[in-house]
Amino acid sequence: MSELFKFLSPIDFLGLLIFIISWLCFEFITDFSGLGRESLSGLMAEKRRQWMSVLAERELRMIDTQILNGLQQGSAFFASSSILAIGGCFALLGSTDTVLQIYRDLPMTREFSRGIWELKVLGLAVLFAYTFFKFGWSYRLFNYCSILIGAVPVVSGSNIDERMVEARRAAEINVLAGRHFTSGLRGIFFALGYMGWFVGPLTFICATLFVLLVLIRRQYFSHARKVLI
Repeated sequence: MSELFKFLSPIDFLGLLIFIISWLCFEFITDFSGLGRESLSGLMAEKRRQWMSVLAERELRMIDTQILNGLQQGSAFFASSSILAIGGCFALLGSTDTVLQIYRDLPMTREFSRGIWELKVLGLAVLFAYTFFKFGWSYRLFNYCSILIGAVPVVSGSNIDERMVEARRAAEINVLAGRHFTSGLRGIFFALGYMGWFVGPLTFICATLFVLLVLIRRQYFSHARKVLI
């Protein structure tokens, strides 16, 4: 801990603080506040509920299972990618001496200790571990959603209420799965900002703010959102 305070400057700690606050505030706004309903993810959540309502009135549901299978495959792909990224982080730890020599040869980076380098790499590994758990849970929730879709009764003139109850259950699980998938993607985006720290604290701050602006634009000012309004 003493080495941490010795080699990390106040601007390093400022960068970490900005990074954490940016991530937490953006996640709170888009997932738990009233503004979240106006975001791209919030609007898509309503489309997911609409999808399940339409499903309850459809006799043949092969197209719904195909859509759900595509969503599961996306979660599985990113979960596998997160595992590979974690392996890459540990490979970097095994090449610390080589990497530090490269840093010494670069004029735009300041030299830092082996321990600080390893700490930064471990922090990156933790970020990818977080994304893995998010994508893994999203995959599992999409699996639960497919089971709930199977539990929606077939169309009959007298069971509309029962169908809609089961369809709403499937919809809420689908929305929750999409939320965890989006959180995993958000973790990858912020991991890209975190990588700026390997260049320097100012780059770290700039990369974090850039990622934050990109995410804000996509959620609230993108063309994709305008299509859903």
